[in-house]
Amino acid sequence: MKKAFTKTAYTDLDDFVYGASKKPVPLKNGMTIGGGLVYPEINFTLPTMEITKETMPQVIENYTQIITGVCERARRLYAPGFVAEIETLPPMTFNPAWGVEVCKTVVDIIKEHEAKYGIKGAVRITPNDIREGRDLKHMWRGEHWDSILETFEGCARAGADFLAIESVGGKEVHDDAIMYCDLPKSIFALSVLGCADLEKLWTAIVGIADKTGTVASGDTACGFANTAMVLADRNYIPAVFAATVRVVSAVRSLVALECGAKGPHKDCGYEGVYVKAITGTPITMEGRVAACAHLSPVGNVAACLCDLWSNESIQNIKLLGGMAPTVSFEQLVFDCRLMNEATAKGKKAALLLRDLNADSDSRLDPQAYVLRPDVALDISKELVKAEGYYPRCKAAAGLALRAMRKGYEEKKLDLNDKELTWLDNLSDTVDDLPDTAEELAARVAGDCDKLDPAKYDLKF
Repeated sequence: MKKAFTKTAYTDLDDFVYGASKKPVPLKNGMTIGGGLVYPEINFTLPTMEITKETMPQVIENYTQIITGVCERARRLYAPGFVAEIETLPPMTFNPAWGVEVCKTVVDIIKEHEAKYGIKGAVRITPNDIREGRDLKHMWRGEHWDSILETFEGCARAGADFLAIESVGGKEVHDDAIMYCDLPKSIFALSVLGCADLEKLWTAIVGIADKTGTVASGDTACGFANTAMVLADRNYIPAVFAATVRVVSAVRSLVALECGAKGPHKDCGYEGVYVKAITGTPITMEGRVAACAHLSPVGNVAACLCDLWSNESIQNIKLLGGMAPTVSFEQLVFDCRLMNEATAKGKKAALLLRDLNADSDSRLDPQAYVLRPDVALDISKELVKAEGYYPRCKAAAGLALRAMRKGYEEKKLDLNDKELTWLDNLSDTVDDLPDTAEELAARVAGDCDKLDPAKYDLKF
C-alpha cells in the first residue's frame, strides 16, 4: 500500500541540516546513514572499453583495483565508514550474471578489509535502466523488465546493502520537452508517465528488498532534471526552466518513498532536498567533487543537507595522484571530515557551515537557489498540500517560480533580463495549465512523437 505524505517531516529549519535525518537508516555493520555522521559515497566506472564475455576478466580486474584502492585509502585517512555505489553499465544489466559478479567482487573486498582492519563499508547497487530503444516491448514486462529485476535480486543476494535506480519512465517525452523548454510536456512526462512508472517499478524493488533483507533506497531524476541542468550550464536553455524542472522532479522521486523505499535517496537526484524535507529519510548529494562527471552551479549548496556525500562517478584512469577513483574518494573524505567536525562543535557550528555553503552559491543561479534549505523547506510545506501526481507537479512548478521571483525581488537571487523574461513566460504557462491530468494528456500527448502509450498501458 502506498504511503501518502501530507506534511513535512521537518518544521524547524534549524533541524534541517547535513548528517542528520528524521528517519536514519541503520546497517548490519553498525553504520547508520543520517544518524549524525556524513559518510563518503564513492561512485566509479570503467575506463573506455567493451564489455563482452571475453573482456569480463578485465572488467573484474578493474573493479578489484578500484575498490582495493578505495579501501586502502579509507584506512589511511581513518574514514569511519563509506558507501561504494556500483552503477551497472547496460551490458551488465542485459546480462545479469555479469552485474552480479561485479557486485560480489566489490562486496567481498569490502568485507575482507572490514574483517582485517575494521573499515566499515556498504554497497549500493544501481542497475542501469535498460528500458529504452526500439526493441523495448513494454515498460513493465518482457526481457528488459525481467533483466533489471534479476540484476536487483542477484546483487542483493550477493551482498549489496542498498537497491537504487535512475529510472527512465517518461524520458522519451521529457528529452523533447527540455529541448524546447516545453513546461506542460515536461510536467506530463514527469507526472503522468514518470510517476506511474515509479509506482510499478518501486513496488517491485521494495518487494525484492523485503525478500532479501536489503534496503530499497531511492530513485533519481538524473535523466530529467540533471539533463536540464547540464544544458542550462551550457547556455542552451534558461536556468529558471532547469530550476523549475528540478522542483517538479521531486514529486516523481517521492513516489519511491511512497512505495516503501527508505533511503538514502540517490546522489545525482538534487531534488533529494525536497524528499528529505517531506519524508525525513537520509539523502545522498553531490556537488563540487562531482565535477569530473559533470559541471554545475551547485557545488557548495548541494552539501547543505547531505547524509552521504558523493562524487557522482569517475572512470578508473591514472592521474598524477593515483587512480582517479582513489583520488576522488580522498576529496570526499576530507569534505565529510569537515562537516563532521563542525557537527562535533555543536549545532551553531554545523548551521554556520550549512548556511555558508548555501549562501556561497544560491545568489548566483536559480538552480542553486531552489536547493537552499530554507527555500526547499518552504516549498515542501506547501507542496504536500496538493494531492495526486499531476496536481503536485503543477503546484511544484508554480511554487518554484514564485520562490525565484521572491528571491529576485528581495535581492537574494540575481537574474538577467533573459532569465526574467523566461520567468514571466513560465509563470503564465503554469497559470494556463489545465486542472486535471486527463486534460493535460489531451493537450500534449498528440505532440509526443516518440511516445508509445501502449508501453505504459495508456490510451490517448
